Amino acid sequence: MKRIFVMMCGVCFLSSTIMAQDEEGEEKGFKKENLFTGGTVTVSFFSGQTVLGANPIFGYRVNKWLDGGLAVNFVYSTSRDYNEFDDRIQQTTWGPGFFTRIYPIPFLFAQAQFEINFNNLKYTAAPNSINYMDGTINTHANSLLVGGGFAQGRSAQSNTFYYMCILFDVLKEVNSPYVAVDYDPNTGRQRTTAIPIIRAGFNIALFQKRYR
Repeated sequence: MKRIFVMMCGVCFLSSTIMAQDEEGEEKGFKKENLFTGGTVTVSFFSGQTVLGANPIFGYRVNKWLDGGLAVNFVYSTSRDYNEFDDRIQQTTWGPGFFTRIYPIPFLFAQAQFEINFNNLKYTAAPNSINYMDGTINTHANSLLVGGGFAQGRSAQSNTFYYMCILFDVLKEVNSPYVAVDYDPNTGRQRTTAIPIIRAGFNIALFQKRYR
């Protein structure tokens, strides 16, 4: 938890610094035309693991440098060879989160998204396994997705655009839907590796499509 706190403090500090850089003459205060919705789909294939999901968002354009808002996460993942050859683990995940996107230039952005994910895991042992342990358990995991992407069409006149990004879960908790876990049955050791998460989606402006 200490590591999560330090990381999120860093994101908040950077965001607040950029938010303070209002352009001269820009009207301050809440503007409903800066609200947007949209979201992404998630597709990832990596070393026997598949991740599919959706990530709807509701956010606010703070200024030309910064977007932020809330997100809801839905992910289905499956992985083979988890504890032994030809076994299988399936995981359904949902949970709330929040995100920040920073645009150093209009068509490129850096993103950080914190999620609290609640998981339902179903384990299926390999056929004829000597360690027959089929079952379902419920867990939760925190994820901090960090990465960057490309935005096509974001400008001062429009907050409706298409974007793609690549993210990695830097927390790498074992129950995260965004990691691959390798297990050695001989030594009992396991290794958790963050897998690349590719997201593509649309940002859709609410109330107005153009800005003054």
